[in-house]
Amino acid sequence: MQVENRLLDDLARVASGAFGAVSGVRAEIEELLKQRFERILVDADMVPREEFEAIKAVAVKAREEQEKLEKRIAALEAAIGGKTKAKPKSRAKAKPASPKKATKRSAGKARKS
Repeated sequence: MQVENRLLDDLARVASGAFGAVSGVRAEIEELLKQRFERILVDADMVPREEFEAIKAVAVKAREEQEKLEKRIAALEAAIGGKTKAKPKSRAKAKPASPKKATKRSAGKARKS
């Protein structure tokens, strides 16, 4: 009976060692896959989650500030009321170039080409 116990003990040790080796290989494979995946993401110009969240927070804050300023502008416009609003200045119309100058310009461009 003692022979069988030693045989079973040896088999249990071998199985335990095999499970340990398999779990070590599994951990190595997981680490390699993780590294490869990160490398693929970097090559694809993907941003890490932390950077995305930081930029998202900045955008939310900017949007809130914009809404506050819009409300403030609306309140100021309401306080001013329908008083004089600045009219946009009209630009003077440009004089058309004389036909002689236009032909000289187009001839000069044709020579340079």
